[in-house]
Amino acid sequence: MSLGVGVIGCGNISEIYLLNARRFRDIHAVACADVDSEAAKRQAGRHGIDAASVPELLRREDVDIVLNLTSPEAHASVSLAALEAGKHVYGEKPLAIALAVGSAPDTVLGAGYQTARREIDSGSIGRPLTGLAAVQSHGMEHWHPNPAFFFRMGAGPVFDMGPYYLSALVQLIGPVASVQAVGQFGFAQRVVTTPGSRFQGQSIRVETLTSVQALLEFASGAQVTFLASWDVWRHGVPPMELHGETASLRLPDPNWFGGRVLIASGRADWRAISSRGEPLARANWPREKPVHANHRGFGLAEMARAIIEKRPHRASAEVALHVLAVMAGILEAASERRRIVITPGCERPVPLTAKEARDLMQSARAAGAVTRRSPRTAGRPGT
Repeated sequence: MSLGVGVIGCGNISEIYLLNARRFRDIHAVACADVDSEAAKRQAGRHGIDAASVPELLRREDVDIVLNLTSPEAHASVSLAALEAGKHVYGEKPLAIALAVGSAPDTVLGAGYQTARREIDSGSIGRPLTGLAAVQSHGMEHWHPNPAFFFRMGAGPVFDMGPYYLSALVQLIGPVASVQAVGQFGFAQRVVTTPGSRFQGQSIRVETLTSVQALLEFASGAQVTFLASWDVWRHGVPPMELHGETASLRLPDPNWFGGRVLIASGRADWRAISSRGEPLARANWPREKPVHANHRGFGLAEMARAIIEKRPHRASAEVALHVLAVMAGILEAASERRRIVITPGCERPVPLTAKEARDLMQSARAAGAVTRRSPRTAGRPGT
């Protein structure tokens, strides 16, 4: 049994989702749409699916789940329209720039962070006490073909990259209770230098904070510093470290599914924790010369399986809404220079086993004949 997926938003990130959709047993792409109809036609032709307008896609009976890959300011309206049309909704990034609806990235289900989760759950580091999570670069204007939206309200490093880092922290040590923060606009203008971009040489007015330093206090009592900056030329800070009563963990970039997890017990040196045999550890991106494990769409497939089995899914709206509240709270704290209590909270997601991951990645042919089920029989629409 397989659920039909309609993709809304045919920008850069849609390519990996459409490629990976063929690998999962419970989903298949049927159509795509974009405000730029030519972009939709290109992706449709490349992947053998139908191009449609957004209203047409939402009316299709073979679309069970809408994959929302639009720019941040369109997330809420597209997702709400899909829900009103009786579709389930999945999005990699927040589905809104305010506290209305949300989504969660599925990279936290990858081999790297599930390996770390097992270490924490087994007591290998003792009670988590403190840590550092850092996303630092010099922005998107040097590589993205159309980077202007990254510097508008609802984006910036907190809203664009924060979902990966904050969802990972919630998955590892639970919900955030409060935040404090400071922030700044590093540059008032950004100049597009992306080779081949039709916007090359144009100036972008920056509308959101491009450097933020936040202190996250978790319900468990752990305290983690979160650095998010697009004003950094070069650095040597690891993406994430967590320190417990008896040991420390060093974690990979949560924008990907794999990467090495290191542990240092007591005063011992770092040693690697093997993720051999983990199905989501394999490097597969870029296609020409793979260096990253990029299995985007796995959370969508896990959601489809949960819909079929009528159980909660892991990349849930509850977690996403909490992460959205944390991100909004960080910007509010930085603006008002005060401590912000975070609501709503959420439950720490259930960990994913390697067997569950392998089962989700079986081909539809191996799992049996592909059939579709309508949203009415696939469970209550949700995110």
